[in-house]
Amino acid sequence: MARERKFSTEDLFLATRQLLLIHGYEGFTVSLLADRLEVSRGTIYKYFENKEELITEYMISEMNEYLLKLDHMKKYESFEAQFDFLLNLIFSDTEITKLINIGRQIPANISERVAKNKEKLEALHLHMYDCLQSFIDLGRKEKKIKAQIPDPLILGFILHTITIPNHANIPKKQWIESIKEIIKNGMFTNN
Repeated sequence: MARERKFSTEDLFLATRQLLLIHGYEGFTVSLLADRLEVSRGTIYKYFENKEELITEYMISEMNEYLLKLDHMKKYESFEAQFDFLLNLIFSDTEITKLINIGRQIPANISERVAKNKEKLEALHLHMYDCLQSFIDLGRKEKKIKAQIPDPLILGFILHTITIPNHANIPKKQWIESIKEIIKNGMFTNN
């Protein structure tokens, strides 16, 4: 039996993140988490009835942290400065997309707590898109974004640049700057 010790919410969520990234939703178990934290499964079950409650609580925490970081974008007055901030934020945690996809796999009908957590996550996602809509609105106001391109396409394109594989192992800074260049100016020369 694992020795009992105390762990913080931060320790719990960090271990949850690590195990989700290694094993995914299906492979994640409370036993793996208990082993990682060196506690019994019962210790974790004192706080969460099942892994879905734990994972959704973790996801809410992760989303709240991300939104706090995203909120710093408002400190920049120009669209271009906000754009640079946003791309740097997106690439500061390249695993966030994988975690979001894992969160989507969790069925809401597991328990009332999981259902409520999934509702909270959806509200947080909508809040994120509201923040990003303000960014797009600023770009349109400053006439930096072409009028004929739909807002959802712009946001989707920017947010999904993180999923472009870097098979050539281009240095991260160069990779991010190249993506910024393509988004801002396209990839064609002006010949």
